[in-house]
Amino acid sequence: MRIVLYYSEVESFNFFTDQLSRQLKARGHEAFILDLANPPASSPHSYVSFARFASQKVDAVICFDGLGIREDSFIELWNSYQAAVIDIILDPPLRFHPTLINHPRNYLALCCDRDHVSYIQTYFGQTAPHAAFMPHAGVLPEENAAVIPFGARKYDILFSGTYYHWESMLNNLKELFPDNKEISHFYEVMFRNLTENCHLTTEQAVLYTLRQLGWDVSSETLKTLLRCSESVDWAVRHYYREKVVTVLAEAGFEFYLLGRGWENLSCVRRSNVHHLKDRVAFKETLPFMADAKINLNVFPWFKSGTHERIFNALLQHSVPLTDSSRWVDENFTDGVDIALYDLEHLDKLPGIAEHLLTDQSFSERLIQKGYEKAAQNFTWSHCTDQILAAIAHMAFG
Repeated sequence: MRIVLYYSEVESFNFFTDQLSRQLKARGHEAFILDLANPPASSPHSYVSFARFASQKVDAVICFDGLGIREDSFIELWNSYQAAVIDIILDPPLRFHPTLINHPRNYLALCCDRDHVSYIQTYFGQTAPHAAFMPHAGVLPEENAAVIPFGARKYDILFSGTYYHWESMLNNLKELFPDNKEISHFYEVMFRNLTENCHLTTEQAVLYTLRQLGWDVSSETLKTLLRCSESVDWAVRHYYREKVVTVLAEAGFEFYLLGRGWENLSCVRRSNVHHLKDRVAFKETLPFMADAKINLNVFPWFKSGTHERIFNALLQHSVPLTDSSRWVDENFTDGVDIALYDLEHLDKLPGIAEHLLTDQSFSERLIQKGYEKAAQNFTWSHCTDQILAAIAHMAFG
């Protein structure tokens, strides 16, 4: 098949695109990557090169978070070729309402959380009837790549991710609704509900808050409330990211951070907390992960989903220490192939981390079991297989 993928301004998506392109080419497909940043005509990823490639039929298109399929010109082009369009949605679909309404005809949304699939089916079943679950993927190390012995690793606990103060996210709502105190109050109550019940999804929190306040709204107003809850969704994930990091930092662990914004968190000024790098390319995080005994994960409010940090930690022969989701509970076993903590009982987190760091044989057994599971099920090869099967079904099903 002839397949188009995209580069964008989202660096991690570009890394994922490279992984897919490599897998597709290894299976004998033609894969062209268009850079939406509009590089010079001499670039192999330019619009000029794309025009040449797209002058012949394109069978399929693969993008992330709708980047490269939203514009009318792309919609018209992919419809003219009856191309299968695969949109890998790695963020909550509440951010993408316009895309879920206006997209190419042969459109499939692949979501990393089963709740996200249900969300699309519930609110956009008419305009986006095809949605399915696809787990994240991790990167397999090179064959025969050396594994750093557990006891010789530089970093006891590593977290790769950004931090923004959650209050700044909530302040965005005041700017969005400067003249509507009722709406601002709605989202303040919603945020409080999420911090008091960490099992609620963002969608469930909207519905619960409506009942709590006695609001009766139309289906269109409900969609608007869901769409505008993005700032609350961001706020609650950073609220818990702050709590988890602070607990481990104040417990005295040698703790290492990769990513932007951590200078805004007071506990980072402790002598046992080390901010390694501010901006780091996704590919560059993998050697850091491989040199860490524990790789921390705090889910971005995916309550029935996956996250690449878990799979990449295991494939880099490290312990993923993470809060759980319903999907994780069904597919992994705490203490066997993953290490779990509970957002409701963060007082127990230091003890869990201490056990993982001091009982080396336990952690090494866990890593080996988890590595085998991830290597057999959750790599970019497995994602490519699922995508190709979906394309075949869309074309011939």
